[in-house]
Amino acid sequence: MTTTRQVLVRDVTTRCTALVAAPWFNVTGFLVIVVNAVTLGLETYGSVATTAGAVLRAVEYFCVACFVAELLVRFGAHLSTPGGFFRDRWNLFDLAVVAAPLLPGVRENVTLLRLLRLARIVRTFRLFPSLRVILVGIRRSIPGLGSFLLITVLVLYGYAMLGWMLFGDVYPERYGTVGQAMLTLFLLLSLDGITDTLQAGREVTEWAVLYYVSYMVAACYLLTNLLVGLVLTALQEAHQDERATTRRTHGSRTAPSGRTELSTREQLAALRALLDDLERQLPDDSPAVTATQPRG
Repeated sequence: MTTTRQVLVRDVTTRCTALVAAPWFNVTGFLVIVVNAVTLGLETYGSVATTAGAVLRAVEYFCVACFVAELLVRFGAHLSTPGGFFRDRWNLFDLAVVAAPLLPGVRENVTLLRLLRLARIVRTFRLFPSLRVILVGIRRSIPGLGSFLLITVLVLYGYAMLGWMLFGDVYPERYGTVGQAMLTLFLLLSLDGITDTLQAGREVTEWAVLYYVSYMVAACYLLTNLLVGLVLTALQEAHQDERATTRRTHGSRTAPSGRTELSTREQLAALRALLDDLERQLPDDSPAVTATQPRG
């Protein structure tokens, strides 16, 4: 009985693993997410919700059924070792998004229910490696973004104080306080209307040229390039981690028989050990060879 159960679990795990690894599996999941997102968007139109409310609910139930089936398949791929399913954060996220609307108290909260339904769109990131790299890169850039925001605030505060001293009396609605000046300078980061702002500043003082030019160089160019550099570095590190994870996954795949396939390096090490054993056995198994001396 135990052997039959082990064979059954192994067979289910193999089939589910092959199903999860199939390219069409992720594509189908992505299409279901798109359908769910379109349905959620159509519900915001009152006329559509009134005339096709029953159809939209049916599509919603169909999408939920597909999400549950996907989770079951992914759990089946870890049936031999169920702990692996719960160690994957994406699986936990999918489980929370799908199961939370069924809990008491959540079903009655319309706002929370819609947020959970909207969170299903985030599942798109787990289906495609390129999207996962972007998401991981954004997460990795968060510590660097904290330092970047601190530098940005310091630069804006310094230039806001200078702007208050230069233009506070003439343009109180824009530079009357340090807070208003910081807001004005923050809006100027996009360089929108910088020409008119520079011309208006020159009517007050000629120092406006140096003020705004130095601000454009320090805030608009240097800070923007610093932000781009932080994000690109984080994306590169995330891409390297994704490739390393892919190599480890393909290096130890599960074979149909249930055994774990050895990587190329492990196979070479095993072959080298076998050759060493054969060389040690040669002097004992082979007959003695007598060397003949050539006659003079």
